[in-house]
Amino acid sequence: MFCYQCEQTYRSDEGAGCAGAKGMCGKDAATADLQDILLYVCEGVGQYLHRARQLGATDIEADRFILFAFFTTLTNVNFNAAKFVELIHQASQIRDRAKALYENAARAAAKIPQTVLGPAAFVPASNMAGLSAQASEAAVRKDAAILGEDAVGARALILYGLKGVCAYAHHARVLGEERDAIYATVEHALDMLAREERDVATLLDEALALGRANFLAMEALDAANTGAFGSPTPTSVRVTPIKGKAILVSGHDLKDLHAILEATKDKGVNVYTHGEMLPAHSYPKLKAYPHLAGNYGGAWQDQQKEFAEFPGPIVMTSNCLIEPQPRYRGRIFTAGPVGWAGVRHIADENFAVVAQAAQALPGFTEDAPEKTITIGFGRDTVLGVADKVIDAVKSGAIRHFFLVGGCDGAAPGRNYYSDFADEAPEDTVILTLGCGKYRFNKHDFGTIGGLPRLLDMGQCNDAYSALVVATKLAEAFGVGVNELPLSLIVSWFEQKAAAVLLTLLALGVRNVRIGPTLPAFLTPALVDVLVEKFGVQPLGDAKSDIAASLARAA
Repeated sequence: MFCYQCEQTYRSDEGAGCAGAKGMCGKDAATADLQDILLYVCEGVGQYLHRARQLGATDIEADRFILFAFFTTLTNVNFNAAKFVELIHQASQIRDRAKALYENAARAAAKIPQTVLGPAAFVPASNMAGLSAQASEAAVRKDAAILGEDAVGARALILYGLKGVCAYAHHARVLGEERDAIYATVEHALDMLAREERDVATLLDEALALGRANFLAMEALDAANTGAFGSPTPTSVRVTPIKGKAILVSGHDLKDLHAILEATKDKGVNVYTHGEMLPAHSYPKLKAYPHLAGNYGGAWQDQQKEFAEFPGPIVMTSNCLIEPQPRYRGRIFTAGPVGWAGVRHIADENFAVVAQAAQALPGFTEDAPEKTITIGFGRDTVLGVADKVIDAVKSGAIRHFFLVGGCDGAAPGRNYYSDFADEAPEDTVILTLGCGKYRFNKHDFGTIGGLPRLLDMGQCNDAYSALVVATKLAEAFGVGVNELPLSLIVSWFEQKAAAVLLTLLALGVRNVRIGPTLPAFLTPALVDVLVEKFGVQPLGDAKSDIAASLARAA
């Protein structure tokens, strides 16, 4: 096992990366190795699909499988080794189909099919023991001595960014939104990884191409969510429970939440959101369900305590899952790409069993004192008051905007983000998205000119909305995005955040501050490139970074 894809990876003076019997996330060595093999076989699928596409032949079902397969390997998504054995064999069959697609297309074009080597020719073993013996062939740092550390780091940036792109694209796909350009870019990236490209400049160009594809993926997901459930609107959300039977839904998948709301309609069961599901309350078609009762708890890293105390069943629809504890292991369910050995999985979107479990469990026995927060400041809402925002900036009432958002986590150093929000001057506006907002979203920031100083824009993928807002405001002011009085303070944890960072870089957004630590897979030379070429900055202390941001904008 070797893994350093997330922010919580093991770090020491000797280096960084989880390489023992179990990673910091709880993933065991066998599962980690199987995930590497799955991705390696998917690279082989990509080799054939990329070549077939160049000849005008495509296989959308194979592309869809790649999205799902990559999603299962994100941090804190799937820990079920048996599932990965199944997926590896499925990937091998799809690779054979992609090979036939390519060879038939080549012959139809009067060309001789190439003999494709590397992952395309890898034959996975038929059982767990055999696959474990093959793990070194698919390891992320395979051939590091030949490729060089900088190339290995740049390749990891592509691999992990690709995971984020696939996750967002999968979320969009299940709601009916797909983009062929995303599939083409994914195939190209897989082919590049498979041929062991080692030129760092070429690899970084590929990473930026993934950033552009991720913008398309976030756009597709935005279209999927708003098309299915309406455009978010400002909404007051209860964050304390009410008496009654209850279900808790965590993750990101609004389609699953909608199915759960349908399954519990008129059954006397209240549904609560958790973590990144909080923004669901701002979508008109979801908040129309009267039993969508509120939000319970905070960000993902506190789930073992919060889930243990919740008096009903819990459904994990996507990341982030932590090892279920005995107090609630019998009442937690997984769905979609999520999995844990021994935990009941719902593969058919039929959540009737969850509704039944809720009715059998005690639920909340009394109302807690009511507390609320306000969310739902998506791009339509913000742009709907753009004239007020522009006037406030021109008059000096609003001096600066800080986007403080991204993933939360348990590692030390994340109090920086709450300190930053609290220390931001009263003539500044704080935009936020992702689960990092839980560090400060219950604080009272007041208003500016009748507008809240804290504007919650949604889930991590709603970085798309933030970029649209920034672009429209830049057009209104007649400047570029980098000339706006706007600073981006990004917290990263896993691979969706890596994809969002690549999008920012690909779109030319400069001076992004990222932390609490930089990704372990970035070598000093790669960090220098990001700093010199894109202005990426590590975090300092909150007060100094606020002062520096305001000074740069002055």
